[in-house]
Amino acid sequence: MGAEQKLAELGLELPPASTPPPGRANAVRTGNLLFVGGHGPSVPGVGALNSGKLGQDVTIEQGYAAAQQAMLNCLSAVKGELGDLDKVSRVVKLLCMVNSAPDFGDQPRVANGATDLLAKIYGDRGAHARSAVGMGGLPNGICIEIEMIVEVGE
Repeated sequence: MGAEQKLAELGLELPPASTPPPGRANAVRTGNLLFVGGHGPSVPGVGALNSGKLGQDVTIEQGYAAAQQAMLNCLSAVKGELGDLDKVSRVVKLLCMVNSAPDFGDQPRVANGATDLLAKIYGDRGAHARSAVGMGGLPNGICIEIEMIVEVGE
């Protein structure tokens, strides 16, 4: 079963790819690696699903859901660049930046929203190295931003 079929089976779909500002790209391929720029949980036409700081304005459960949506946005960029999510031969690395209150330390639990989704879609190919770090703030007050690197097969 293909990646998009698995998404549909989970009741999820890719949002339309966002249009980056001039001079930037949603994703850049060099050789067999695709670097996906930071994506938050915003949905075109809807805005941010969860704004605010984890441990203050946003619960871990809300952050988990926002991380899942941010990953869907990343995957939309992957599809936009490659044309097919099944061209991903391996998810290599995630950087999950969590907008955190000063005493919040559960960034990994929030980032699991993205990690768990990749495991469901790609199985072992979705296992990745990951950093989940707290930030004092993120653009437009979003609660999470995720970057990813994937290996591309033909």
